[in-house]
Amino acid sequence: MWKRAFVYFSSPISRELVAHIKKDSTVLPRIGALSEMNLEYFAIDNQGFITDNEKALEDLFGDEENTRKGDACLNVMATRIATVFASLKEFPFVRYRAAKSLDPMTMTTFRDLIPTKLAAGIWNCLVKCKSIPNFPQKETCELLILDRSIDQIAPVIHEWTYDAMCHDLLNMEGNKYVHEVPSKTGGPPEKKEVLLEEHDPIWLELRHAHIADASERLHEKMTNFISKNKAAQLQHGSRDGVELSTRDLQKMVQALPQYSEQIDKLSLHVEIAEKINRIIREQGLRELGQLEQDLVFGDAGMKDVIKFFSTNEEASRENKLRLLMILAAIYPEKFEGEKGLNLMKLAKLPTDDMNAVNNMRLLAPPSDGKKGSAVAFSLKFDIGKKKHAARNDRSGEQETWQLSRFYPIIEELVEKLGKGDLSKDDYPCMNDPSPTFHGTSHAASMHEAPVAHSMRSRRTPTWARPRGSDDGYSSDSILRHASSDFKKMGKRIFVFIVGGATRSELRACHKLTGKLNREIVLGSTSIDDPPQFITKLKLLTAHELSLDDLQI
Repeated sequence: MWKRAFVYFSSPISRELVAHIKKDSTVLPRIGALSEMNLEYFAIDNQGFITDNEKALEDLFGDEENTRKGDACLNVMATRIATVFASLKEFPFVRYRAAKSLDPMTMTTFRDLIPTKLAAGIWNCLVKCKSIPNFPQKETCELLILDRSIDQIAPVIHEWTYDAMCHDLLNMEGNKYVHEVPSKTGGPPEKKEVLLEEHDPIWLELRHAHIADASERLHEKMTNFISKNKAAQLQHGSRDGVELSTRDLQKMVQALPQYSEQIDKLSLHVEIAEKINRIIREQGLRELGQLEQDLVFGDAGMKDVIKFFSTNEEASRENKLRLLMILAAIYPEKFEGEKGLNLMKLAKLPTDDMNAVNNMRLLAPPSDGKKGSAVAFSLKFDIGKKKHAARNDRSGEQETWQLSRFYPIIEELVEKLGKGDLSKDDYPCMNDPSPTFHGTSHAASMHEAPVAHSMRSRRTPTWARPRGSDDGYSSDSILRHASSDFKKMGKRIFVFIVGGATRSELRACHKLTGKLNREIVLGSTSIDDPPQFITKLKLLTAHELSLDDLQI
């Protein structure tokens, strides 16, 4: 038996439990430490975390509202979110999407109140956190609470960044990728598991790059490695000046055993990029992706979708379903009654998939529906336009790569919040301190440099800080500068999305961190890739089916 016990709780414990421990004379002398760590969350990268409420979408947005189950889910969620702020020593202004009724005669539903209820729960937990040593007594950052109804398109549209493509197309388990490597004993290839995470400098550089950009950079890295290596140059010279492909370069360097450790990571990403590009070609994703984005920006409509289904019968079931879900978010009236069934027949999709399309109505923002219609669900659009648009083109932002126009709605909201322009009516503050909250005084205070003695200094949090790298071919020492960059920034903005977040939303937070000069941290109940989201969406009305029955 150990003489002393050191006890650490990942979440807050009740006073009753502490009192019970103190009263037990046989236990108390043997306790070396008893502490609350406030760590009820999982870091997904240095600017993202999840509370691991995988069933949040089902519990909160199911077609049969269960207030008791929903409240229990939100209470657990609020406690876990509060531990993020407790561990980082941050005290936020708590803002949330306000519930809206269609008119005074319309009853507000439980779904409408999800952000409001969660904001209240978080606030109650944060008040208790003030007793924690060194916890700030005044607001130090901002928290914006949203739910999945804010953007129905982001979870299903094809996102063209390296990170999103890896998780969407390669059947990864979390961040784990399995690939084959040559056997060291000369036998058949061996399977090897690798984690695509921030300790990998190439992943850190390329994860938010367009897949075409990532492929070009990988080829350049391989070429540069060859040019700087004399042995590789000799082998290269034996090819009679023939220009080599990235694959040729990879095989050449792999033949140099003294450089195997350096080249392993580079070869891994060359392999992944080639596999992704092959899938893009085989599935015709460029054409599909162009149609998806044209729909979102109002440059295509129903006729274009019908033409796609008629001329691309070989398209996969999942890709056709995702296209229909985007269409349903923009043209809900096209899925009423027989119209929806006819579209499903044209796409040759089973009835099971129609559930995913129909269930999008359960994620509808109340302000965007039509009175009296159970299937009215869409994002805001300009009725005066000939074609509906779910996004406005970002003026002044030029994209180098094709299929990179799309952006998630939170990008607009966070940018407005960072500039002090977010509507106080649509997004009120739970702890509004004064009439100047939404004016110049508050906006300016949020951009002030952090106080020198603050426990929440401007650095990458220790729970998500990446390790350094001296590989010689990493991208401009990104890892070495990652933590120091945050010291120069204004106060943090936290965004929490109930019901699952997407890779595009995480990318938007990284992008806005540089643009707003404030660290943007994304939190959610889970990070869902399109297949996961579709499966969860089907469960909103599939009471007697299992997850295995609903896999697409």
